[in-house]
Amino acid sequence: MTLPVDRPLAGIRIVDAVGGPLAAITRHLADLGARVDRFAGDEGRDAPWQAGKVLHDGAIGSAEADAAIAAAHVVVVDAADWLSLADWRRRRPELISMAVSPFGSDTCLSHWQATGPVIHAMSAMLSRSGIGLGDPLLPPGDLAQLCAAAQAAFALTAALYRALGSGRGAHFDFSVLEGAVQALDPGFGINGSATLGKPVGLLDRARPPKGQLYPIFECADGYVRICLLAKRQWRGMFAWMGEPAQFAAPEFDTMAARYASPDLIPYLAAFFATRTRAECEREGQAHGVPIAGLRSMAEFVASDHAAARKPVVTAADGRQLVDGASTVDGARMGPLAEPVAASFGTVREKTSDGLPLAGLKVLDFGVIVVGAEQSRLLGDLGADVLKIESQAFPDGSRQSYLKHGMSVSFGAGHRNKRSVGLDLRSERGRALFLDLVRQADVVCSNFKPGTLEKLGLGREVLQAANPRIVLSESSAFGDSGPWSGRMGYGPLVRAATGLTLAWRYADDPVSFSDAITVYPDHVAGRICAMGVVALLIRRLRTGAGGLSCVSQAEVMLWHFADYLASGEIAPVREAPWGAYRVKGDDDWIAVTVRSTADWQALAALIGYPDAAALDTPDKRHAARDAIRAALEQWLAGHTRDDAVAVLQGAGVPSAPMLRLAELPEHRWYRERGFFRVEDHPWLVEKVMGESFVVHGNDVPPPPNVAAPLAGEQTLEAMRDWLGLTDDELADLVAQGVLEPTGEALLAEAQRHVATAPAAA
Repeated sequence: MTLPVDRPLAGIRIVDAVGGPLAAITRHLADLGARVDRFAGDEGRDAPWQAGKVLHDGAIGSAEADAAIAAAHVVVVDAADWLSLADWRRRRPELISMAVSPFGSDTCLSHWQATGPVIHAMSAMLSRSGIGLGDPLLPPGDLAQLCAAAQAAFALTAALYRALGSGRGAHFDFSVLEGAVQALDPGFGINGSATLGKPVGLLDRARPPKGQLYPIFECADGYVRICLLAKRQWRGMFAWMGEPAQFAAPEFDTMAARYASPDLIPYLAAFFATRTRAECEREGQAHGVPIAGLRSMAEFVASDHAAARKPVVTAADGRQLVDGASTVDGARMGPLAEPVAASFGTVREKTSDGLPLAGLKVLDFGVIVVGAEQSRLLGDLGADVLKIESQAFPDGSRQSYLKHGMSVSFGAGHRNKRSVGLDLRSERGRALFLDLVRQADVVCSNFKPGTLEKLGLGREVLQAANPRIVLSESSAFGDSGPWSGRMGYGPLVRAATGLTLAWRYADDPVSFSDAITVYPDHVAGRICAMGVVALLIRRLRTGAGGLSCVSQAEVMLWHFADYLASGEIAPVREAPWGAYRVKGDDDWIAVTVRSTADWQALAALIGYPDAAALDTPDKRHAARDAIRAALEQWLAGHTRDDAVAVLQGAGVPSAPMLRLAELPEHRWYRERGFFRVEDHPWLVEKVMGESFVVHGNDVPPPPNVAAPLAGEQTLEAMRDWLGLTDDELADLVAQGVLEPTGEALLAEAQRHVATAPAAA
């Protein structure tokens, strides 16, 4: 196992008693160096989410657990255990505590039973997984719950930072459903392709059509996927194909024209058919084409890239473990064989007792989804975030039908930030940026490794300018290894690591169904933000900054650690575990069983004879087809809400498959106050935002600062951070060093708001 190298959370004590995959909440914190004492008896001892923890035989309420809580900074328990611990908060106001449950405490759904598929259905993720009129397709693994765990872990880390420097603790009523909506693929967040560019109210009721988005082609030894987004990427593909005349027209520089062409996809299919995956990747990378061969998990783990980065290690008991989802100062943050029990030490500085990150200054180079989410989370918790932009290299997520580069998606992903236009190609621009670095606490980026170095702003330069700076970097395949220089997007990460091959219908080998899923982008943003705050916690005792790096491929590998032994990401379980049609217009519910009691309750409910006989796995396996047929017949006469009410009444985990447009008005989301509508000065449409990072009354809600136009706060921010005078600012603008929002862009934004029809 990796040895501690001044891990960010060394000296932090955590008590954990959360069941199932949500034990991953504290595995994140254990990886970062915290000592986690787990009190849950024998439950899940061998699960990967327990690695690096101190496992105790006792449970919450035992004398041993009470002694651990008395010394703990953080306590995380299932909601059922929280009432027995509430007195600890009264005795220790600095304590951070979290009660974990599927739907939150004391809500209209608190009595429901839940599993991963239930959370997928209620989050609207299930409604857009699959193809066309086919059945909704449950994603492989347990993505909903594991992504939710990252949201919870980030919130705990931020609350811990505040508590250490102010003495003010916090209690969170964490709902797994809320965490999944936020961290897996939020339809109302910076949603990339999640809504196919349409308002959610206009989405088809069926699953997405099998189309040309991130297309997959058969090649000589498997499949490859390409992501042709930017003009330069298409031009590279065009050159690689030998510049065929039928695709030479300038309109092919646009995605819309490429999608509309009836000839391009067949041509590409023939082009790739005779090449191997390795040849496609080598030649494609040489031409600047984002491309990846589809691999199984075993192939990825055996690759030369994984061999160089070593994301998988062998534990003392012979098991393979994913050795952490991030690195800090070059060291892998994986489970420790001997958790550190030292005290945290002396806290050198104060922190805010309001929003946890208030007073911190962040420079944000983040682009597309991962970068947007990381810095947005920091801004939501009070940091002053400056998004550094350039007219020459605009953020790809500014692509919009609106000429001023704003969209509902961008508005959601970049709230609580200010935009500074700065030309980093000029010597004066780089010098100004280093002046900002000297005032900053954090610099975030998610470029391809080496990009900032080419600008003369590599890690060593930034750390020399400010030894207290916390640097956060994210990329598709990490900052080292033979794949580190590859252009990577989420679809290529999923292809290269085994998820794409697993996400398809069992009876259709080419039914790849992950094309519009924005994963692992959102959850990787949370893990990046967690690393930032963990390093800020370390800075409280050391005064020094540090570097956190996250590979999206290794985040995905971490989530599928259960499958390392087999090397294949398994499809979803057999019936009755899946999506079932009910009475209505393409209405569906998720139904799952966990135990003998669930099987027997379901069988009795649908009229299956001799339900009591389903008391062994062999008997249940033999009866699965008959039970599925009986269940389908029973559901055909029930609406989704009626069916779920009856099933949940019998204790069977089930849920209606909600669609995105239904979420804001659904009774549970309204009761929790999950969404808030944010007016945007440069949009007619409303921006739907999250009302909190995690539900609780001890942390103020996020500020409500609208996402900026490119360069909108350039002059204001330079005055605030560097104290530049109006004359100095005017001179820098005249030189082209500063790039405030242009008059034409601002006029276009004003015209749009003044003349566009009011949003429905």
